[in-house]
Amino acid sequence: MDLRKLKTLIDLVSESNISELEITEAEGKVRIVKSGAPAIAAAPVVLAAPAAVAPVVPATAPAAATGPAATPAAEAPAAPEGKVVKSPMVGTFYRAATPGGKPFADIGDSVSAGQAICIIEAMKIMNEIESDIDGRVTQILVQNGQAVEFGQPLFVLE
Repeated sequence: MDLRKLKTLIDLVSESNISELEITEAEGKVRIVKSGAPAIAAAPVVLAAPAAVAPVVPATAPAAATGPAATPAAEAPAAPEGKVVKSPMVGTFYRAATPGGKPFADIGDSVSAGQAICIIEAMKIMNEIESDIDGRVTQILVQNGQAVEFGQPLFVLE
């Protein structure tokens, strides 16, 4: 299996709600487990998978340990103030079409229904996310370049 393909699979598992992924191809079989258990592989190139997956689990574990106290407080004020625009997919959030470019929407900007307000990159495809209502951006809840989950709040409009 191609090393780039393997890295893409590891990234997809780490950024999604999937805890385990197993793929069988002509070259061999790959099993990626998010919980930190060692992966079982038939192809020698897959030996890199446990090393790549292992740092992801510890990196998210401390954040999860310190995050629960902060997360409810951060999300609680966002919902009541207006309409929340949520992510329709798992991917990487970008505020602008190009690095260093002008953001699609900034705090205080008026947006109309159907207007692009951000991009979410999923599997190397750039997906424009559009506002579903007319309104004014009051909050941007994620950072540029941050991984987002399906249904995660991105913007608050009023």
